[in-house]
Amino acid sequence: MVITSVDIAKASDILKLLGDKTRLSMVKTLDSEDVCVCEFVALYEMSQPAVSQHLRKLKDFGLVNEKKRGQWKIFSLNKESEYYPFVQSLLAHLPSQEDRLAELAQKGLRISCE
Repeated sequence: MVITSVDIAKASDILKLLGDKTRLSMVKTLDSEDVCVCEFVALYEMSQPAVSQHLRKLKDFGLVNEKKRGQWKIFSLNKESEYYPFVQSLLAHLPSQEDRLAELAQKGLRISCE
């Protein structure tokens, strides 16, 4: 179900969730590509548990989807979420993160989980 407006309480929750720079950047990255946990670990130079904690919060709110590929988890932006139009309107004002993914690829760290 897609809604055209978000109530103030839900908007506040989404803004709090995306108020973290790392989560906001993750969501912007996922707006263009699916990303493995291992790639986020390399991108943010964070531990896997720290990255997983951020992704769990986004998943619990329904903003991202998770699928398993072997032992690895691949994340994507949940474009079916009722809050996606709201989130997308915020993301439209942010710079692309594709250059960060390209830099990761140059280092040979893209989809290193396969």
